[in-house]
Amino acid sequence: MTTTDDTPDRPAPAPLFHLAAADEWAAAVEAGRYERSTRGLGLADVGFVHLSTAEQWPGVLDRFYSDHPGPLLLLTVDPRRLTAPLRWEVGDPVSGELFPHLYGPLELSAVVAVDPVGPVDVGPVDAR
Repeated sequence: MTTTDDTPDRPAPAPLFHLAAADEWAAAVEAGRYERSTRGLGLADVGFVHLSTAEQWPGVLDRFYSDHPGPLLLLTVDPRRLTAPLRWEVGDPVSGELFPHLYGPLELSAVVAVDPVGPVDVGPVDAR
């Protein structure tokens, strides 16, 4: 087996994920860098950008974003494209669950997909 980086016998690392407010992502795209750590806090406040695995992000959505007033996006991140240090650290002291933390800005080039997530209220539908 060969991975996309042509390293034999080593599978590509699993993608990571980040939940972002749509307006904050749009501003990041315009600015050329994304520095939001988590809801309401930036990289400068926390020191890292919160990321999640495929198994973790739905719980993060439920615990921290269920009452978010605006549209949310799920950013899919290719960890091979990250240049800042990525560390796996305890995110929940009770369970000891490890979460990936990016110690620097999230490079826009590392984001390989952006998808809407969560309930969407589209308003009344014209049935003509």
